[in-house]
Amino acid sequence: MSSSICDGRSRLIVAETRSETNKSTSPHYLKLGALQNRIPTLFAPQPALPGEHQTLFKLHRIGRDYGAIEEKFFRLSMARLRASLQTLKVVPALVILLQAQQALAHPFVYRRDPNNGTGPRSHLAPQNAVPQSIEGLETTSWPSTTCTTVTGWHTTYTISQIRDGQIQAPGSGPTSLPDESVVTTSTSGASPTTESTSFEGVTVTSTATSEVTSTISSTVEADTAATIAVSGAQVSSSSSSSSSASSSASSTSTSTAPSTTIELLTQTSSTSSSSSSSTSTAVTSTAPASAQASPTPTSSATTTTSSPDVIDASTTVAVSTILSTTTIVVSTSVPDISLTSLTTSAVQTATVPVLTNTTGIIQTSLEAGGNPTTVPFPTSVVNVTSSLSLVDTSTLQSVVPTNTANITSITASDIFRAIATSAPPPQITSRSDHPVPQKGIQPQSERIGTNSFHANLFLADQAYPVYTFPYSVSWSNGTGQTGSYGLAVSHTERNQLAFGADEPNTGAWKFYANPIGIQSVVLSATQLGQGTKLTTDSLTSFSVNVNLTPGGASSPVVSFPLVQGMGFVTGDYHGGTPTVSSGIGINSITYGGALAGNAVYKYRMALANGFTWLIYVVPETTNYNVNSFTLLSANTVQGPSGFNGYIQVAKIPGGNSDAESIYDSAAGAYPFSTSVSGAVEGSGGSYSLTFNKTGMQTQQLLMFALPHHVESFAQSTANGVTSLQLMTTTKGFGTAVRADSWTLVEDDLPIDMSFAPWRAGQGSIASVSSAATALIKQVGAAELNQNITLQTDLDSMYYSGKGFAKFAALIYTLHDIGGDKTLALTGLLELENALATFVDNQQPYPLVFDSKWGGVVSSATFATGDSGLDFGNTYYNDHHFHYGYFVYAAAVIAYLDPTWLTKGTNKAWIDTLVRDFANPVTNDPDFPFSRNFDWFHGHSWAAGLFPSADGKNQESSSEDTMASYAIKMWGKITDDTAMEARGNLMLAIQIRSLRNYYLYTEDNVVEPAQFIGNKAAGILFENKIDHTTYFGTNIEYIEGIHMIPLMPFSTLTRNATFVQQEWDTYFSNGRVNSITGGWRGLLEANYAIIDPQASYAYFSNSTGLFESSALDGGASRTWYLAYSAGLGGSPAGTKVKRDEALMIEQEEVEAPVMLRRRASGRRRYSTR
Repeated sequence: MSSSICDGRSRLIVAETRSETNKSTSPHYLKLGALQNRIPTLFAPQPALPGEHQTLFKLHRIGRDYGAIEEKFFRLSMARLRASLQTLKVVPALVILLQAQQALAHPFVYRRDPNNGTGPRSHLAPQNAVPQSIEGLETTSWPSTTCTTVTGWHTTYTISQIRDGQIQAPGSGPTSLPDESVVTTSTSGASPTTESTSFEGVTVTSTATSEVTSTISSTVEADTAATIAVSGAQVSSSSSSSSSASSSASSTSTSTAPSTTIELLTQTSSTSSSSSSSTSTAVTSTAPASAQASPTPTSSATTTTSSPDVIDASTTVAVSTILSTTTIVVSTSVPDISLTSLTTSAVQTATVPVLTNTTGIIQTSLEAGGNPTTVPFPTSVVNVTSSLSLVDTSTLQSVVPTNTANITSITASDIFRAIATSAPPPQITSRSDHPVPQKGIQPQSERIGTNSFHANLFLADQAYPVYTFPYSVSWSNGTGQTGSYGLAVSHTERNQLAFGADEPNTGAWKFYANPIGIQSVVLSATQLGQGTKLTTDSLTSFSVNVNLTPGGASSPVVSFPLVQGMGFVTGDYHGGTPTVSSGIGINSITYGGALAGNAVYKYRMALANGFTWLIYVVPETTNYNVNSFTLLSANTVQGPSGFNGYIQVAKIPGGNSDAESIYDSAAGAYPFSTSVSGAVEGSGGSYSLTFNKTGMQTQQLLMFALPHHVESFAQSTANGVTSLQLMTTTKGFGTAVRADSWTLVEDDLPIDMSFAPWRAGQGSIASVSSAATALIKQVGAAELNQNITLQTDLDSMYYSGKGFAKFAALIYTLHDIGGDKTLALTGLLELENALATFVDNQQPYPLVFDSKWGGVVSSATFATGDSGLDFGNTYYNDHHFHYGYFVYAAAVIAYLDPTWLTKGTNKAWIDTLVRDFANPVTNDPDFPFSRNFDWFHGHSWAAGLFPSADGKNQESSSEDTMASYAIKMWGKITDDTAMEARGNLMLAIQIRSLRNYYLYTEDNVVEPAQFIGNKAAGILFENKIDHTTYFGTNIEYIEGIHMIPLMPFSTLTRNATFVQQEWDTYFSNGRVNSITGGWRGLLEANYAIIDPQASYAYFSNSTGLFESSALDGGASRTWYLAYSAGLGGSPAGTKVKRDEALMIEQEEVEAPVMLRRRASGRRRYSTR
């Protein structure tokens, strides 16, 4: 029988087994040593060529008792190995090695789920494995714990790739071949032979028969179920006298969907062993029901060999390997006429897609660079009291709060106005030695966004994906199935998602992720090879231009303008020979004729997975030879040499008959950048995304909009909405829109929100009952005796900021709600003195201005070398979280004491923080535009200069909103109307984006239905959503990180319907009583949104349940009392019951968005 085991690194790569009933016989399985003997030129030590990178591999043999029997090391050039695989002299078993190498370090084995994704899933091995279903495949994640005993007599080899002396971490590297390949073997009655191989002083003894049949089990793209049977056919050593005998193979299918059968001819030399036999190969590829396939029927039947433990594997390949060289012949069918005379619909067909790959990898572990591993507040609060001497308010006559009258309207014709143009205050010194290099970035005047979507292009090896929505692109750099050095384009469907085991409380998926590394289409040029360099220029928040330059050349052969939401992926060629490749395999390419006045030439490229991609060729010259793109192989199309012009590719979704005509109508035009503008008038606002166009100016742009865009389109933009939709990785369907610019409207801005508790429809609530007022003053006096300095002068900008925000809210509450001016001003002076330490830059880790990237960062990493200190602040992680708290605290101080703004560099220091994370202009010489808030996605990204295969990410949606609220209030207090208006508009946009992508009510139709039961996202990446946190998996952590901090804006984004559903899911019926520490207070304060009376009862301790330990380091009991009382929990005040809270918000937040006309005459459009 066949069995599988794992080693301590959770990597099963090659399993070699023999029959349980045949223990007494000599081993008869395919050993690596045998392969080394057959292909000595590949596995013998290879002298490195100039500039060539050789990879060190470790071969680790594991025996029956899971102990190490044998280890050896070998080096080889993967580029030369890959090139050898692309020649016509290939030993099929070598494919096993390549697949295994590409699958390194990924702890997954995919098996067919016999229940097809429904019903119970058995654990196939090992112990503590977590089953993950991937469209009917059983995915077992193997932890590094001891495996269960596996019956059967077996020997296992593992191969570990070693880079820079370290074994490659799980999931790292831009691989695109199967995550695991399990190779089992059986004999065909031939006698075994023993072989010994010596390598670098290590002898490996192997036994193999003259003929071994191997079975490869690996994953395929979820919409393709394929069975491949391959065996040898005897031929003469002379090509002129060669012959082949083959039997036909029948087309089989696992569904009723259309199928495609493609033949592969495998030939062997006549010098082979006499035990060789004649057979043939058939590939059956099942296309999705919604996609088109081009069937080529065959007849008869083929028997395949499979492992008993890998039943119904998604791809099974039986390969008859003999000691002689095996030749794989790939042929294409080109019409017997000149290509230039082909008519529309003329087809070039590939006989077989060889070595096609439709499998990506799934990054299951969190990439923890710079991310927290502890809770987002100090686990213990320094409650050391200080002697608080009350101030004489008569000496503070000038300290008079800013006008507190509720403002209900704003006029700002341009919300993107500069905050300041001067350099940061002189106490923030400058340095240019940031440890992260700017790889391949060409000089430019605009500062580079460290947290922008394109950051992977200048980080690490520059090969991690970039997510433009709906497509993702990555630099192939010689990797993947195509071995190309061009730009790989990938698009995945929902049925390709990998998802985690069901959460115990909800039955919802723990996570879902899109496979990475599927090279659907690769745009490249024949000039690109080893030594190719990737550079970027024109980097903005919305776009980047990518250049690929051949080794030794001075200028790029092809450039790619990447813009968020782009409808086509466009390659602009500069005299090269273009190629269009696919790692999935090309069944056929069809000439579709000329468009746009014979300026655009179209092709339809049918891939082996059943989907069709469109290729649009736009030459610069009028003497272009029409239809000069040729299908060279089943993986590559090549164009003419010396090509100047551009090529665009786009995917046709299944089941949309209008998609092709929609693409046709926009082909030839493409965006190269985007600009944003906005205005606020009255209580409403709007913003516009203008896509700067090039190419054919007569063609209208086609751009994909996200769900929150479509909801808020003005009617003029809605007129361009089409029926074409493509699934995005994490944000539902992208909808194609014909328009060169979009206008988006937000009617109801929270302009009347101030520092007091706030609810839609009621506004700010600064008046509570007398009983509540008395308790607030009593508790506030006690809390104000805490030592403010000890809770703020910390070695973390994040923790310090939370401390300042805590005391700012406390002091505001005492002043405006408690009515105790003396106590409030006493605390205010203490808070101002504490903040002066930071303004003067005297904190433990002072800020520095990083002149390389353009930003103010903590000096912690410079001082220690630890990039993770202060949550990665030095590497630009979480700046809006960290600095948002400071900005809020400063707004409270300036509200209560306007004279503070005129003292020293107080205002300039806070303005500098705002410019760092929320700069409103692109021409600031010191800071990039909008480092954190993404005006395309409608929320911020927290990840800074850390590469990630899953793209940018953000954990806390509430701290994101906190930053926008802080901007609004700082602008209000400093009389910066544009900033105040911008903050209000950002909050309104976040209501939509968070409702769609972060906080899920039962009617959410954007995220997968199997995921929304989690209620809160956890961590949102561009490529996956993981219901967890970086610091733990407790449910109070996961849900609570999207609550913290509870402030006036919380009722805006966390509407009553959502809070009620979340509470009922996790915390109702006394379950909240099991939560301890600061999370308990956070949950109880959050409960005030739907049941303010119960919340107030908890914090007033009328229930006897309150404990001081329930307050985290950024919260005060004083504020929580005011918050719950203001929302309706006052014992003798106006009470808002739970049902009334829901009713108040029903019209504001929960009612379906309708087509309605504003007073200004603009319309807002939605498909809902």
